[in-house]
Amino acid sequence: MIGAGGRHAVQRPDSRLVRVVGHLESAVLVVILGTMVMLAAAQIVLRNTTGGGIVWADPALRVLVLWIAMVGALAATRDDSHLTVDVISRLLSPAWKARVRTITDLVTAAVSALVAWHAARLMIGDRQYGLIAFGQVPVWVCESILPVAFGLIAIRYLAYAVQHGRTAVRGGDP
Repeated sequence: MIGAGGRHAVQRPDSRLVRVVGHLESAVLVVILGTMVMLAAAQIVLRNTTGGGIVWADPALRVLVLWIAMVGALAATRDDSHLTVDVISRLLSPAWKARVRTITDLVTAAVSALVAWHAARLMIGDRQYGLIAFGQVPVWVCESILPVAFGLIAIRYLAYAVQHGRTAVRGGDP
């Protein structure tokens, strides 16, 4: 299967769970983006008509930018469509390309797992200190997307490593 930019995309299992998770990620993205647009529009209208706005809207929008970025990154991993530098891979045989992808998938999974671990530690520390982001919303709730998204990205890239590893063992045949 050829993906964007002519590179081989990973064939995803066509299971119900994969489809449900994909729809859930897309729905969360739509809700976050819709909330951001409505909240920002309300701020603009209120500032222009009343001279003030919603006190918590600006910090909430900053948090929503973090959430949409992380859920968007997670959605990009769903189709193995993260940015890649594939100058060298264009010169490789399918078997070597699969070997290289296995290694990069494992490195990506390891880095993502490490970031998830440290993000969880940050979140737990902020929860213990009782820090508040805005209104009555604790900082740890705002940060909770970090360990979840990076943990799921790590799991997905482990699955891709297994898939690419199988392709490498078969000599590059998908």
